[in-house]
Amino acid sequence: MRSAIPTSITTLPVAYRKQLLEHAQEVNYPEETRLFSEGGRADTFWIVRSGAVSLEYRDPGRRPAVIENLGPGDLVGWSWLYEPYRWHLHATATTPLRTYEFDARNIRMLMDADLAFGFAIDHWVGQILAHRLQSTRVRLLDLYAPHDSGSVM
Repeated sequence: MRSAIPTSITTLPVAYRKQLLEHAQEVNYPEETRLFSEGGRADTFWIVRSGAVSLEYRDPGRRPAVIENLGPGDLVGWSWLYEPYRWHLHATATTPLRTYEFDARNIRMLMDADLAFGFAIDHWVGQILAHRLQSTRVRLLDLYAPHDSGSVM
């Protein structure tokens, strides 16, 4: 079972969640839509309203590795917040997808103008980033580490 903490928007304090959602645009995507690819410009981000998104790591010569599956309430994309604003993974809709979509530049400007809002968003995204990095590490070890390489003697 996937934990709602810390990836869900529900972990963002209510006042800041409302403030963020005031700048959302509702956008729908069909299944198999690529939201972003590694190395692309991170100028948009999403919160899933319904449906699912897979975050994938692609290693040339191998099948894509699904790092994490995201669902309702989850933030899709964090690279928009940190320079150089380039995606680090791939994201693909695995079902029909309904989202809140955000213009990253606009949200960064709002964060700069309202430091309390900026701190809340930065802290929320930082928690998500820490969670996703740990998930990525565990998943890549599962996929690529030699059998029993993590066992304790």
